[in-house]
Amino acid sequence: MITVEDLRKEYDGFVAVDGSSFTIDRGEVFGVVGPNGAGKTTTLKMLAGLIEPTSGHISVAGHPAGDTDMRRNLGFLPEESPLYEEMTAHSYLEFFADLYDVPTDVARERITTALDRLDLEHRERRIGDMSKGMKRKVAIARSLVNDPDVLIYDEPASGLDPLTTNYIIEFTEQLADQGKTIVFSAHNLYHVESICDRLIVMNHGDIIARGSLEEIRQEHGQTAYHVYTDVRVGDCDRVGDGRFESVVSDMDAVDRLRTQATKRGGSVVDLQTRNPSLEDIFLDIAGETPEEAREAEQDRTVGEAET
Repeated sequence: MITVEDLRKEYDGFVAVDGSSFTIDRGEVFGVVGPNGAGKTTTLKMLAGLIEPTSGHISVAGHPAGDTDMRRNLGFLPEESPLYEEMTAHSYLEFFADLYDVPTDVARERITTALDRLDLEHRERRIGDMSKGMKRKVAIARSLVNDPDVLIYDEPASGLDPLTTNYIIEFTEQLADQGKTIVFSAHNLYHVESICDRLIVMNHGDIIARGSLEEIRQEHGQTAYHVYTDVRVGDCDRVGDGRFESVVSDMDAVDRLRTQATKRGGSVVDLQTRNPSLEDIFLDIAGETPEEAREAEQDRTVGEAET
């Protein structure tokens, strides 16, 4: 469905994306994550045909990125999505449906269905008078008026309250269940972890990890075993009356703690296995100082403004 080969983007000598290659299957939810300045948004804009790559090749639904036929089969939701605030939700969506040459009766049905599923009230209210969550729902509905096979969602729940955020994440999952191919980026890694089939982790323009969460966990993460005993053993912490906790990285260490506890007249009373979350892995492989993140983001923003 989507093929990216040796994708590179430079801004006056600054490399925003450096030789990225990946494929996205039909009906897949594919995550693109990384710290500020990693090249995520630049990559998504190149996929959507909004930025011309310096080099490399992109194919979306069998068409080059930016091709007219590709655009008709694509829905793009940027992180910042300005709307025509003097229009109502209905008039705004009808306007965009007309741009895509969607027949009037089909457009009305799609718009009504999308707004119903998004549970958007006050559809005849001026967009400028809507809350941020309502505006985001209108923007999502806009991405669906042409009934695209491919959706690119950059921070779809950015800045929204938890209730609206959960609603939009659930709605994105429903779109995936319908067979839409979704490229999904979010700073909230819990959402990425819960919704994405596969993902790439970017940093400073490079892809530094890729695969399913389980594949990335096996390659970059480390399982921790929390061993609870009723006697003090090794380097442990007291966690309650008569309970001590030790954290080790393999079952051999668990067995050694069990032997030590037995020799001291005690035992292992509980054993909990904890796999690293995507956030744990992300911080381990892509961690950087806030100053580095801000500098990288500023460089990218200046580069985009100069083109």
